[in-house]
Amino acid sequence: MGRILALVLLLGLAAPAWAEDGHEAWLRYHPLPAAQIARFAPHTATLVTGKMSPTLDATVKELRSGIAGLLKRAPGGASAVTADGAVVIGTPSSSPVIAGLRLNLSAAGKEGFVLRSLGVNGHKATIIAANSDIGVLYGAFALLRRMQTEQAIDNLDITDAPRLMVRVLNHWDNLDGSIERGYAGASLWRWQTLPAYRDPRYREYARLNASLGINGAVLNNVNTSVNSLSTGYIEKTAALAEEFRPYGVKVWMAPRFSAPQEIGGLKTSDPLDPQVRAWWQTKVDEIYHAIPDFGGFLVKANSEGQPGPQEYGRSHSDAANMFADLLAPHGGIVMYRAFVYDDPGKDWHLDRVAEAYRIIKPFDGQFRDNVLVQEKEGPLDFQPREPFAPLFGAMPKSNMAVEFPVTKEYTGQGVDLTYTGFLYEQIYKSDTYAHGPGSTVAKIVMNQKLTGTAGVANIGNDRNWTGSIFNQANWYAYGRFAWNPESSARAVGEEWTRMTFGNDPKIVSSAVAMLMGSWPAMMDYQSPIGLTFQELDSANTHYGPWPWLDSPRRSDWADIYFNRADAVGLGVDRSHTGYNTAAQYNSPLKEQFDDIRTTPEDFLLWFHHVPWDFRMKSGRTMWEELQFQYSRGITGVEAMQKAWDGLKGKTDDERYMAVKQYLVMHHRDAVWFRDASLAYFQTFAKRPFTNGYKPKYDLDYYKKLPPNTAPPD
Repeated sequence: MGRILALVLLLGLAAPAWAEDGHEAWLRYHPLPAAQIARFAPHTATLVTGKMSPTLDATVKELRSGIAGLLKRAPGGASAVTADGAVVIGTPSSSPVIAGLRLNLSAAGKEGFVLRSLGVNGHKATIIAANSDIGVLYGAFALLRRMQTEQAIDNLDITDAPRLMVRVLNHWDNLDGSIERGYAGASLWRWQTLPAYRDPRYREYARLNASLGINGAVLNNVNTSVNSLSTGYIEKTAALAEEFRPYGVKVWMAPRFSAPQEIGGLKTSDPLDPQVRAWWQTKVDEIYHAIPDFGGFLVKANSEGQPGPQEYGRSHSDAANMFADLLAPHGGIVMYRAFVYDDPGKDWHLDRVAEAYRIIKPFDGQFRDNVLVQEKEGPLDFQPREPFAPLFGAMPKSNMAVEFPVTKEYTGQGVDLTYTGFLYEQIYKSDTYAHGPGSTVAKIVMNQKLTGTAGVANIGNDRNWTGSIFNQANWYAYGRFAWNPESSARAVGEEWTRMTFGNDPKIVSSAVAMLMGSWPAMMDYQSPIGLTFQELDSANTHYGPWPWLDSPRRSDWADIYFNRADAVGLGVDRSHTGYNTAAQYNSPLKEQFDDIRTTPEDFLLWFHHVPWDFRMKSGRTMWEELQFQYSRGITGVEAMQKAWDGLKGKTDDERYMAVKQYLVMHHRDAVWFRDASLAYFQTFAKRPFTNGYKPKYDLDYYKKLPPNTAPPD
């Protein structure tokens, strides 16, 4: 009995306080191999600081915990470099050592940093220097990232700075704790206990964001409740701002446009009405009194039932500029969403994907300098396969920002493994030809007076933050691309993998292959040949195939609006013989997209109504190619399953089993998309299934499935 008790105690002492449940995310400071410890230890023996601040306190805490975890020992503290191996942190104003080095920090800007290996007082030192305290913190995370990924730190000469000024996560969180498009539990914000109780996770959340350089959080849903502007909720928001502040994360709000009427007692919300402007002036002043570093407003207006300026005969620039004028004295910014579209009616006379361009472009040059016109990455709505939104090549006099999905609204939600980093790179690299060849979306948004981006967050109160472990990669990738839009999805994915699962070559190669193969696979089984918006929408789920859907609410929320399946073929004619939406792009793209013979096959059904027997480059007919690509998507998911199965024993059992189970659901979803879609389209094509393929069930079976219910695999 004594031997058993001793064994139990021994096992208990050896076990971690928490299982590997993903709570640490990528800031997982577990001991490195002995060879790496020996490599890094001589360069991190002591930590030299100067005058402190809350942000520099956070920096010291991060370096101490990171070095202690990775190297199994904490660095000693010092006020001067007295031996080899010092890490010196600070700004010229906070650190006499940094000031004495007279480093050129001009390229670091306001938020960047310098990592440099130098001799100080005759001793070897690693320098983390910046013009601001937040830059020092970003530099500390960069140094720890290099150590986590086993990169050299002995000969550093790095200057890095964010290419975009505004880098925000937009939380679609509601005041009741629910999250629109949230797939990782309820909201992280516990409004009912604020401002008195500060959940420790608030600061943990800010720390994870700071590690990526994310510097803002829009706390409430763009489909917002007016109560978020009440005095009580402003006090609660101020409490969150206090928790985030040491990590450089500013709080933002999504204001309800009709607030002057709903809680202000006015008869109008006309942005040019003096009483309306006075009401907003008082509200803005109240916010800044409570939150001096408030970031600004992210505005959704005249879209999907939200009130806006069009109701008063005013323009979107009128609305944006009203907010901009009131925020400007405080240094605030307006992010004004271009996600605006009118109902095309039952005769489909408007093209939904042309609407943002049609409605917003006429106001180019009319927005204030502190307005970012925020356009979704594609012209529709976070679809897996879309061309870039043409507004990015059509607004040269306006500051443009890309809105990206981090949450997977149409691309697997909380279940399927789909790496959005692939999408970020694809969109940012797209050439708009706005100023000739090389005018990529990245170059356009980086070269403006005001720059920024917004990502719709995928974070909830699940202990691992994002539901599925691999969903963390999307949060990570968003932050790294916000820092540098010209990043590489593969490089970012490898970085996340090494920080999250370790540096074992087998783990790295397999997990990176899964990440990079996930988006192409999903495009195949969900959006083959450029087909789009085939998810269920009538129940407001955006999950699962529903190509036969005819929405009772409005025609452009119907799947049939986007597939146009008939006896002739499939797809929407956006050439000059149809909606002529291809003309919204600059030459030579508009000519390329207008011609069915030159349109890239990835976008063929996006721009053209393609006959079933149209001959594809593969030699297959369009009908045959449709079947091939749907099935190729399933093969891609199976490759991910096989790769992950090969990692059994290479990583911890908890996360291994969780990912394995998610991949089972992913495979089920992929088969569901293929079989339900092809069963429906075959009723129009009236051509046989090829290569032995046949849907598992008949069409009626799929039509009778309840929303969000996939058939058994």
